[in-house]
Amino acid sequence: MSFLTRILPSFLVSWLLTFTLASLFHSQYVVNQLVNVGVVVGFSDRASLTLDDWLGLLPTYGAIIVVALAIAFFVTAKLNKKVQKYSTQLFVIAGIVAFAIVLIAIESIMNIHIIAGARGWGFYAQLLAGAVGGFAFSQLVKATKTQKSC
Repeated sequence: MSFLTRILPSFLVSWLLTFTLASLFHSQYVVNQLVNVGVVVGFSDRASLTLDDWLGLLPTYGAIIVVALAIAFFVTAKLNKKVQKYSTQLFVIAGIVAFAIVLIAIESIMNIHIIAGARGWGFYAQLLAGAVGGFAFSQLVKATKTQKSC
């Protein structure tokens, strides 16, 4: 029952945050590249592009992120039983590693950047999204654990 009441909701919230940040970073990277070549992009166009990207990336990139984070957080939870002192740091690293593996593996296998916003500094922005997701997950799990014991 702990999985359904504590782990799954925490995972879903952290995944949604992670995916939203990854999508936002991707969109803004692409818009920035357009601006760099002289295209004028107004705020409404920027916002519309961001929303369209979020909806368009959800079924594919969102699903990839779910799987990557699920594996990373599962492995980290097992490791965390032995090294509880560094729980938050381990989950942050797990989020970063999950994104790095996904982006590098897809580029290596398919010889393309599946996420255009993961080129150059955009790659590090994607890793930041993974780090935030790992941090959020660790904090949400701790919070629900504390509420449960009160």
